[in-house]
Amino acid sequence: MIDLHFAATPNGWKITIMLEECGLPYAIKPVNIGAGEQFRPEFLAISPNNRIPAIVDHDPPGGGAPVSVFETGAILLYLAERTGRFLPTDLRARMRTIEWLMWQMAGLGPMLGQNGHFRLYAPEKLPYAIDRYGREADRLYGVLDRQLAHTGAYVAGDDYSIADIACFPWIITHKAQGIDMSQFPHVARWFADIRQRPAVIAGTAVGRMARPEEITADAKKVMMGIEEAKS
Repeated sequence: MIDLHFAATPNGWKITIMLEECGLPYAIKPVNIGAGEQFRPEFLAISPNNRIPAIVDHDPPGGGAPVSVFETGAILLYLAERTGRFLPTDLRARMRTIEWLMWQMAGLGPMLGQNGHFRLYAPEKLPYAIDRYGREADRLYGVLDRQLAHTGAYVAGDDYSIADIACFPWIITHKAQGIDMSQFPHVARWFADIRQRPAVIAGTAVGRMARPEEITADAKKVMMGIEEAKS
């Protein structure tokens, strides 16, 4: 059994999708990031960056003590290695997959996160920040669109991989991000195909019913690191 310390966010859904795709048994351990539970010592022991998600594998390959992993890229690589799925064994295909996984970790996720923050959540609407991150979001969608035009299939090549699993949950947010998907037809084609996969449907359904319709002002401050949760 794998414990998944989770909140219903694009980063959380990366891992529920992967677990569903691999058919691995897992237990959700909810982390209320609005209440500051990501700062609790017991969570920091497995995720020292105080970010969700993190996993604890109680039955790791080879046996022995449980294995904990934080950061979504590391978790996806761990699960791919554990199951032998969604990460090619061929050297060149494997490196392309890892390249695009790292691109998502270093670019697509953080920059869309900043774009969403300044567009939707920042207490002050700063035109410079909204414009800067909006243009960067468009640029990254353009990078992804060109790559998908090149492969004609999936992000890293002919086969569905952890690169697709990493990118997809962030593309779910395209409307809130202010992205005109008609400008990125190859992303639109890829997105429509992947969203129909049964494991993707199941993975992105996790936690949706538990999400509050509106995030309170106090929760926003905790999530943005402006103040600590009230006891």
